[in-house]
Amino acid sequence: MKSCTAVKGFSVYAVANRKQNEVNRRGRFSPRNVGGNAVARRNQHVIAHAAVVANTNWDEINAQYQVESPLQVMDSALKTWGDDIAIAFSGAEDVALIEYAHLTGRPFRVFSLDTGRLNPETYRLFADVERRYKINIEYTFPDSQECMDLVRTKGMFSFYEDGHQECCRVRKVRPLRRQLKTLKAWVTGQRKDQSPGTRAEIPIVQVDPVFEGLDGGEGSLIKYNPLANVSTVDVWSFLRDMDVPVNDLHAQGYVSIGCEPCTRPVLPNQHEREGRWWWEDATSKECGLHSGNISDTGSAEGEVEKKDLYQSVPKVEKQSIEALLSGGRSHSTLAVFYAPWCQYCQALEDSLEEVAGTLHQGDSVKVIKFQADVEREFAEEKFGLETFPMIGMFPKGSGSKSFIKYPSVRRDVDSLMSFVRMTNGPH
Repeated sequence: MKSCTAVKGFSVYAVANRKQNEVNRRGRFSPRNVGGNAVARRNQHVIAHAAVVANTNWDEINAQYQVESPLQVMDSALKTWGDDIAIAFSGAEDVALIEYAHLTGRPFRVFSLDTGRLNPETYRLFADVERRYKINIEYTFPDSQECMDLVRTKGMFSFYEDGHQECCRVRKVRPLRRQLKTLKAWVTGQRKDQSPGTRAEIPIVQVDPVFEGLDGGEGSLIKYNPLANVSTVDVWSFLRDMDVPVNDLHAQGYVSIGCEPCTRPVLPNQHEREGRWWWEDATSKECGLHSGNISDTGSAEGEVEKKDLYQSVPKVEKQSIEALLSGGRSHSTLAVFYAPWCQYCQALEDSLEEVAGTLHQGDSVKVIKFQADVEREFAEEKFGLETFPMIGMFPKGSGSKSFIKYPSVRRDVDSLMSFVRMTNGPH
């Protein structure tokens, strides 16, 4: 009954704004789609908001949005910015953003980055979305000369050898930067649960920390993430309930969808981001031993003292790790090799504390931590440490393999406990 009321509420909301929906179906709100009087009214609306927006405390707005639905956030964003805001659509489950915008009954714009390397299924979804919502997606393309220079110099698949950053910079980042320079605000489908290590602190609204908007300079672009607090399960329930068109790749095991060469299906219980740039997981999804020495504030690792992590977990020194390596272990030991300054180690804290608490109730598996950034050469030589954090199991018994490394970037409680069970038996 509660679910029925929610869906019914969406319908009532849309019906109440039927006239505005008709405007949206005819085309996006722009000078070429509406008359001069409408444009003048929009300009007056934007001018009226300009002074308010310039002095807005976006941290306070973000706090207020924490108790509001994605629909309410979307409605507020479109109302505030009119034709100066657009939705970034990647061709994946972020199609939910377009449905929310449609349900507000307000005019809205959608843009997408066509990198030239997308899957055919993604292009078909673009066409389905345009037909469903009677809109024209604003496609943005990379600079042809830059693409040609990159491919002629390094080949079509250079990213498999030296990382995806250069290709993404040419095909995605620079085109996105050009597009955002035409806007004052934009909407993305980022969610906290997409990558717990890197996206756990995504606000619902913020001053964009990276890109500039139409007016130029710091603070000239506002970024909305209406789905920040929404789980994958709830997003997909919404898409099914509203019968929204989705990418056919999802039915083939793809979850996170990008360019064709850099996207693959994931196995059951793998995290969705493991389907992207999988060949460089060690360096792109975790703190590199050397590149990760710079903190978010730009300070070197040693310049800012970081509090120690995992307070309930015993800390051991090099000698203890050497003893575990020597064998003859009377119990199994789950060890985390960490660096206090690493953001991914910090993101692991809650999960590891809970795992340690669960395992503490028994006596067959102990949990320890080893600060490996102060013993790098040892950790690299003995364990092949490449990134932080590194998690692994020292199994019980002298005949067991010395160390079983946990290979996944999934570091939630369920995944870690599954690793414990699979390497040490049930708990």
